[in-house]
Order: sequence, then C-alpha cells, then structure tokens
Amino acid sequence: MRSQAIRRCNPIIVCALLLAPLTAISGITAAPATGAMAQAATPAAIADYRRKLNAYQEARAAFEEEAGAYWNAIADKRRIRNARRRDHQPVTLDDYVLVQPPLYDGPKQPVNPEPEEERPPRQRKYIPVVADLLKAAAEQFQFVPQRPASEMDFKRAYARLARAYGLTREQAVRIYSFETGGNGNHDMQSGLSASRPGSRAISTAIGYNQLLTTNSVELLAEQGHDILRALGAKAARLSGSQRGAMERKIAVVRRMAAYARSVPDTWSAHEKLADTPKGWAIHALVLDIDVGPLLQTHKLLTSIIFARNKGYTRPLTAAELEMMNLTGDGTGLDMVTMPQAMRERVPTANFFQRRGYERNPVAIRHNTVAKLLAVTDARMDSNSAKPGARELAAAF
Repeated sequence: MRSQAIRRCNPIIVCALLLAPLTAISGITAAPATGAMAQAATPAAIADYRRKLNAYQEARAAFEEEAGAYWNAIADKRRIRNARRRDHQPVTLDDYVLVQPPLYDGPKQPVNPEPEEERPPRQRKYIPVVADLLKAAAEQFQFVPQRPASEMDFKRAYARLARAYGLTREQAVRIYSFETGGNGNHDMQSGLSASRPGSRAISTAIGYNQLLTTNSVELLAEQGHDILRALGAKAARLSGSQRGAMERKIAVVRRMAAYARSVPDTWSAHEKLADTPKGWAIHALVLDIDVGPLLQTHKLLTSIIFARNKGYTRPLTAAELEMMNLTGDGTGLDMVTMPQAMRERVPTANFFQRRGYERNPVAIRHNTVAKLLAVTDARMDSNSAKPGARELAAAF
C-alpha cells in the first residue's frame, strides 16, 4: 500500500479553508499605546494599568494551566485510539475526551498607557497565486497548462472522469458546493474573490476540491503512474497536432512526477518541495483541462480507497467524504466510523490541534461530531442550488 502521507492534511490549514480565522490567543504581553494616550499617561493611570495587568496575567495563567491539561488529554486519547486501531481493537467513548475545551472568560488584556518601543510589523509569508504558478510552470518545465474554452468544458471533463473512477454525482457536486460556495471556477483560489476588491489569498488551495500545493505534489508522486496511463490512453485516441500536443504534455507530467518522487513519500517532505518554484509549477497542473480533473478526482478517490482498505465498505456520504477531504483520511475516518449515538456526544475538539481549534468558529459553534456533520450537510444543501453546482450536476 502506498504511503498514507497524502491523507495528512494540516488541521490549521483546514481551519483557514472553513472560515476566516479568529484572532489567535496571544501570550501574556502588554499592548502598546500610541499617540495622545501615551502622552497623557499619569501616575494614577499607570498604577491602574499595572493592577489590571496583574489581574489579567493571573487569570490567563490559570486558564493556560487548565487548557494545557485539556489539550494534553486530547493528544493522549488520540494516541490511545491510534494504538487500539493498529491492534484491531474496538474504539469506545472512553477513548475520547467527552467535555468541551475550556474557554477564557477572565479580564481582558489592558492597554499600556506608557509609550513602548515599536516593533517592526510581522512579515506575512507570501502565498503564490495563479499567475505565480503559471510563471513557474513556464520557467521550470517550459509548460503552459491547457485552459478550458469554458468553465462548462472543465466541469464536463471532471464529471466524466469522476464517474469513470466511481465517484457519485452526489459526492462530487456536494463537495464542490461546500468547497467553492456553489459557484467556483476551476481556478478559484481560497481567499480570492472578484466580488471583493483587494482580497488576498489565504492559502494555495485551488479548484473544485481546493487542492493545496502539497496535495498536487503528493498526488503526482503517488498517483502519477495512473495519471500518465490515463493521459496515454487519451493520446492514443488523438491524431495529428492534437496528439503531438498531448505527447508533449505527457513528457512534462512525467518529468514533474519524477521530481515529486525525488523526496521521501511523506507529507512534510512534499510540503517542503511544494514551496519551491518547481513545486509551484506542479501545482499549475490543477489548471490543465486534462490533468486538473484527474488530480481533483484522485484527491477524493484516495479517501474512498483508504476507508475501504480499513474495512469500511458502506458508501460515504458527501459530508463524510468532505470530513476526510478536509481533515485527512485518518482523522476523517475516525469521525465517519463513529456510531450516531457517539457522534452526538463526542466533542469536535478531539480531532484538532489546539491552535487549529481555537481559530475555527465552525468547530467551536458546532461542537460535536453530529453537529459538525449536520452543518456541513446544511451548507451543501444551500450551495447545491447555486448555478455553478447545478451546472456540475448537469455535467454528470
């Protein structure tokens, strides 16, 4: 069996894909004051600030101790579940933390009335966008993705492949509806919107299933043989200049696949490779009308195969498959295989790292497995009625 690294999505990234993150909990530091407030500081104001700061620090320290113990318990229970599954032992309610995580409800951090040394603004890591991917593909592999003449052409190509590989229309359309809001194009990138001037990419996730750069590298490394086989079969049905163009594309994809396999078959190794010009070039394949639908299809298919190999033979609902698509197959299957009675009681915190959970308002509000699956289904229901989703359904 191939490496399971492809199934290991970072929960922190997942949170960013679900909704814009909440403000992360900061350390115990004093907020700087500026302008007139700093100039107007009096001994009384300074004394009041120090009293409030002391109260805040004490409350925050007590909370951090409680929260640290909670999240340590979450990690311990996760290790126990993994060990039980490796030993083919049943997982029960006792293998989960059944109380909700503590929430800080103490005093707010006070504003320091005294001037403080200004700190340089934190530099955001640059997130490549479609233009960067196209530039990298041209420079690194002398490749230009073949874009569809229309969005419907891409949807037809995706639907044809998804159905041939065993995905159902319900799975494909509802996941598209959830990931893109029901109207996304093949080149839609997370965070960017034509209706929001000045919007910024929040991740490298692109397309109907919102593949990250690491997903593209991983898929090409692990599924490259099948992708090349499918492209070769298509080339055999072509002739003349079209066949020549396809054969040149196959040669590029073969070189890209070799590069993707040049590192160990782990998520961390592929993540490092993905954050290079050649990795960006590989990610440009999601835009190609021949390769993009194959990558999108394999991303979902690997989850279905993973569940089947673990003995889960019941067809996955779209919401269940989305949990595996978002959180990674191991974590997703943990939720999917849970009986309904357990889903009602197990908090969603069991499936997150602390930082990811605290930045995810969806998981916090819908704080059990049953509620999280229900809100996913509800969003799929509403978005499936939008024009883009109806077009994809028609393509099937």
